[in-house]
Amino acid sequence: MQTNPTPLYTSLVAVGDSFTEGMSDRMSDGSYRGWADLLAARMAARTPDFRYANLAVRGKLIGQIVDEQVPVAASMGADVITLVGGLNDTLRPKCDMGRVRDLLTEAVERLAPSCRQLVLMRSPGRQGPVLDRFRPRMEELFECVDGLAAKHGALVVDLYGAPSLGDPRLWDVDRLHLTAEGHRRVAEAVWQRLGHPAEDTEWRTPMAATAPPGWIDRRVADVRFTREYLLPWIGRRLTGRSSGDGLPPKRPDLLPYEGPAA
Repeated sequence: MQTNPTPLYTSLVAVGDSFTEGMSDRMSDGSYRGWADLLAARMAARTPDFRYANLAVRGKLIGQIVDEQVPVAASMGADVITLVGGLNDTLRPKCDMGRVRDLLTEAVERLAPSCRQLVLMRSPGRQGPVLDRFRPRMEELFECVDGLAAKHGALVVDLYGAPSLGDPRLWDVDRLHLTAEGHRRVAEAVWQRLGHPAEDTEWRTPMAATAPPGWIDRRVADVRFTREYLLPWIGRRLTGRSSGDGLPPKRPDLLPYEGPAA
């Protein structure tokens, strides 16, 4: 039986917010790696002169992604573009989902014709009360993603439906970003969705059960989360600031990939 050959892609551009920037997969020098860097490393290992750009900046809303990143990505002529955006909007107290859908549509309509393969995602969500509160908005966003993918020939990586990625142990202490292991699983998911042979067939499988932390440990974690992450996040929302204000893209140019191995 003849099988389809694995597609050969020579370049990748990643567009988005903190999820694509790589927080909280922190490296020894203080920078962030993340799933997109891991994916680029794998693709570069099988493709000579592979090029990679990552335009993502933490905290960006979908309107900022459309204004600041989409035109640049569309002009690069990359084989693959990944677009993940809109989730920051859904977490805002006031969110116009109609505008979010319109902006995401604009982004897809501009990016899909500019590359060989556009990749969209249903973003992962940590189990807990925060997700439950914003779940309707998130699922409305993901319905839009599915519809746009069907219309424009994009691939969808379903991280939201992966049991493993809901596990709080795969999320950093800020409860907003994946750990290094979480990013590794996302890279595997995108790798497979692009048609590459699986390196980890169990990326969707939940981690082995462990004893839950005790009451005191949970309260200490709650206090740390509130002091170091929740209150600053609320402060930025009230003042109209973003954690990404003034930060440049991590890899602004489509250049030969050089970085840590996957």
